[in-house]
Amino acid sequence: MTLFSIRRALPVFTAACIALMALPAAAQFDAGMAVQDVARDILKLFRPSVSGSYLAGQQAVKDLRTDEAARYFKSAAEADWDNPVLVERAFVALAADGQIESAANTARRMLEIDPNNQLASLVVATEALKERRYGAALRRLENVSDDSFSGITAGILRAWSLVGESKADEAEAMMNRLGVRGLEDFLVFHRALMAEAAGNTELALTLAQRAYDVEPYVARIAEVYARLLANSGDTEAATDVLDAFEAQGLSHPIIRNVREAIEAGRRPGVFTTSVQVGAAEMFHGIGVALSRDGSADLALVFLRLGVYLDPGSDVVALALGQLLDEVGQHDMANSIYDAVPAKSALKPTAVVRIAQNLDSMGDREEAIRRLRNIVATSPEDLDAVSVLGDLLRYDEQYLEAADAYSAAIEIAGGDAPADWRFFYVRGISYERAKEWPKAEADFKRALELNPDQPQVLNYLGYSWIDMDMHLEEALAMIEKAVEAQPQDGYIIDSLGWAFYKLDRLDEAVETLERAVMLLPSDPEINDHLGDAYWKVGRRLEAQFQWNIARSVDTIGTVTERVLPKLAEGLTPENETE
Repeated sequence: MTLFSIRRALPVFTAACIALMALPAAAQFDAGMAVQDVARDILKLFRPSVSGSYLAGQQAVKDLRTDEAARYFKSAAEADWDNPVLVERAFVALAADGQIESAANTARRMLEIDPNNQLASLVVATEALKERRYGAALRRLENVSDDSFSGITAGILRAWSLVGESKADEAEAMMNRLGVRGLEDFLVFHRALMAEAAGNTELALTLAQRAYDVEPYVARIAEVYARLLANSGDTEAATDVLDAFEAQGLSHPIIRNVREAIEAGRRPGVFTTSVQVGAAEMFHGIGVALSRDGSADLALVFLRLGVYLDPGSDVVALALGQLLDEVGQHDMANSIYDAVPAKSALKPTAVVRIAQNLDSMGDREEAIRRLRNIVATSPEDLDAVSVLGDLLRYDEQYLEAADAYSAAIEIAGGDAPADWRFFYVRGISYERAKEWPKAEADFKRALELNPDQPQVLNYLGYSWIDMDMHLEEALAMIEKAVEAQPQDGYIIDSLGWAFYKLDRLDEAVETLERAVMLLPSDPEINDHLGDAYWKVGRRLEAQFQWNIARSVDTIGTVTERVLPKLAEGLTPENETE
């Protein structure tokens, strides 16, 4: 019974008590016993051990504090083992926390209550597949329909179970049937892994090429295709795949690993060494897709299942850590990053993530120290160098940040489209350090590499406007940025300020009002709107905006600027530059 159904039951219980009073004495006794039974059932759900645990678990799930959610829901379910809501919450929370064996045990109870629960079937079948009980996994999944998201996932897991039973042809037929539903582009990569696991290298190569043709810049797909090519002796084609990936300005340790093996004259080795590795990659791919779609709780379950099946996959572990980072669970993420083995190619990435999390948790000094250590030992680590630049910039060590970004440009080459960001952030660092000629050159270089990048267009355009330079060109740049990101309050503010500087005051007011609606607590934007109001004669509204700017300014720079305006009004001496 859910909390909603408890609320619905209370009027029924009250009505039953009233009706009891109208019955004869003998009937009242029999009916009274029935009402007492109902009362006991309802009051059970209000026991602190159940309702308190349930509510605490719900809040923990909302925050993705999976350890607490698992503990609370498990406690609630154990107190009421027949309650489908509590049992379901418990097995999902346990799975999200990585306690897969406990989740599977609770899921089995869920299936006794509701045999059609697809996620419970998936968890139980995954445990069976992990233990190489492929027949048990198939039996558990045989009645799961593939007309839902969980059902399609179950269908792929069934195919992996068939591969485990050396029934590769049946697995391929099943994947073909799933592909009819419009999922062929997604499934073809997993079909390639199944063919590799079954020893059918020729089919694996064909399918991997098809996956690569659709998504050549996904690191995992490029890695698998390059591995298959190199393992078959075609090292030239494998190198071409790696070159094409890196030519986009992309970098990934798994790509570097394959390249190092090829350059050393070694075959990089089979990717799908077992059914478990292949099925883990399926959970990895779907988990990442769910995360991008905003379904963080279900994504967490799938990524945990992936780690359970292949504990040695640091790629899956880092995807799990990244998801926890995105929801603010930095301590949990750091425990995952800490567990990445020191010899892993992904260990430097994990250490960089730990440093970023330390910064997010308020220890920037320690974060910078750790990053400096990584850069000292691995000066070619692009991620470490660029993140060090970011943290130095946030710490207002602008020239040191610019030096780090210069090192990043040297590592990356500075010519790929993706390299625009290094020039952009170095330009910001130079601009903050009051070295405008260098900053302007970097912004222009960033636009050469990515002409339509709205952040660069906005930053350079706003800077020109602030310095009363190239006003018409700056306005055109900002209008282009607004067209690309019409809901970005900062870019809208830049457009409004451009109108203000060009003395197009009515347009300035209208545009800056839009910016304030998008970002009502930004002191700069409120200050700009106050200036615009004053110029068009709306003096009281100008004072109001300046007061807001002062009240939301946590640093003090805007407050220092608006205090003279509040005392004297807008004058040539105190007008915002």
